[in-house]
Amino acid sequence: MGRVSDAKEKLMKAVTELIWTGSYGSTTIDQICERAGVKKGSFYYFFDSKATLAGEAIEAAWEEYRPKLDKVFSPSLAPLDRIHRFCEFEYQEQCELHRQFGHVLGCPLCTLGTEVSTQEDALCRKVQAIMDQSRKYFETTIRDAHAAGLVYAPDAAAKARTVYAYSEGLMAQARIRNDLQVFREMERGILDLLGVKEREALAT
Repeated sequence: MGRVSDAKEKLMKAVTELIWTGSYGSTTIDQICERAGVKKGSFYYFFDSKATLAGEAIEAAWEEYRPKLDKVFSPSLAPLDRIHRFCEFEYQEQCELHRQFGHVLGCPLCTLGTEVSTQEDALCRKVQAIMDQSRKYFETTIRDAHAAGLVYAPDAAAKARTVYAYSEGLMAQARIRNDLQVFREMERGILDLLGVKEREALAT
């Protein structure tokens, strides 16, 4: 088995991949251990259940992912540039995942959250908390765009909820259709929701 020092990390990486490429319900502890190259006894040394492992895994993945969003949504960039960079970033990330796993995977939080929402309350709350943090990037960007006169969004939080729901829905459609080109609709769709005309977007 893996060393104690890295067994936990291997288990978290394994469960993330198995759930994202398959499903939470179909993923077993035996499969997780096999994927991680870790014996079952080591699993229970670190975690008392699959739900506990999944919760820690998505938190760890978020901590790794967040610095990338910090860069994409840097306040030094114009608000509409941040949106453009986010959409391009998501497309490139999904292209890389498609090359690695052979399928469009979409958002891991949405994939997991929709499945466990009626089954695992604690795990679902963790998904919700991370999604709330992710949505804040849109909220700050929209607030800045409103202040700059680029959009009319006096309630930035409400508009961010709409934009975030759209982006998550689009990622779900890309996963269902196994079509990377769906991501190419994201930027224009977000700008439409914000009431930004194409000429205005190109001028920023």
